[in-house]
Amino acid sequence: MEEVKAGKGGEKFVPYNERTGNESVVYFTKDLSAAGLIKVYKKVCEGICGKVAVKLHTGEPHGPNIIPRPWVKELFEKCLPDATIVETNTYYDGDRYTTELHRKTIEINGWTFAPVDIMDEHGTTELPVNGGKWFTKMTVGGSLVDYDSLLVLTHFKGHTMGGFGGSNKNIGIGCADGRIGKKAIHTVVGSDDQWSVSEEEFMERMTESAKATVDHFGDKITFVNVMRNMSVSCDCEGVDAEPVVTPNVGILASVDILAVDQACVDIVYAMKKEENHDLVERIESRHGHRQLSYMKELGMGNNRYVLIDTDNGDVRMTAEDAVVDLVPFTE
Repeated sequence: MEEVKAGKGGEKFVPYNERTGNESVVYFTKDLSAAGLIKVYKKVCEGICGKVAVKLHTGEPHGPNIIPRPWVKELFEKCLPDATIVETNTYYDGDRYTTELHRKTIEINGWTFAPVDIMDEHGTTELPVNGGKWFTKMTVGGSLVDYDSLLVLTHFKGHTMGGFGGSNKNIGIGCADGRIGKKAIHTVVGSDDQWSVSEEEFMERMTESAKATVDHFGDKITFVNVMRNMSVSCDCEGVDAEPVVTPNVGILASVDILAVDQACVDIVYAMKKEENHDLVERIESRHGHRQLSYMKELGMGNNRYVLIDTDNGDVRMTAEDAVVDLVPFTE
């Protein structure tokens, strides 16, 4: 069998003017509130219909940085009254490793205003990975295929292995089941090291997993990224997450998973060095940019986009506009 090799360049940021291809639309608001969340969601919700799943990171117990529950509750009440929050169990031992522990954590964190489906509670299913080099199929939570549409509601932040956690990570890891799918992404076959896949190979495996979910839902999936409380740590680190030093920015939404994640990364890079140093170091040291370049290679979207300022009459703006006069982060 021919050896599979990972791509390169995941430590390098590619400036906008060096990218090629079409542009997608990404909506932006500085309004970090339930109203802001609802406003940008309404811009991208056309395909959300039927039995609706909302994939978000419900967090470890008392996690300080997850999307505020009152915001999500209001979104559900006003826009998604019959939707279900969906999650999967973790690959690591902890407070979300089993369904019983996971449900206790969900209750502790206040996700009690809507039904929560732990999708691998009663089994798994396989989705095809079209055009992948690591996988031909990905094992996901069994009930994922019971839904007609999916809102990927993501807390954008750093990530210990991925460099950053955006929409790609939210579904690439978050829809893979806790025992089979996540293991295939994280662990080299036969290795005693649970976390033996890293850097470009990890980004590619995670992205192929995300592609399986994106392809399954087609035009019935949309993406919202909340750039708030952006620790370099993932929400899976809970109260042990590194302190937040990056300023809060706003909320972005698109029907294009690559465009929305790329726009968030571009906004981080548009910040002053004293504002973005820690997050940029985390992205580059983990080769996180490979998430973006591989999404493009797999045909998952565009890394060029039109950024729309929903706070000022839906005019076009730039990443640099989004970071004007940012306020230093405070608790």
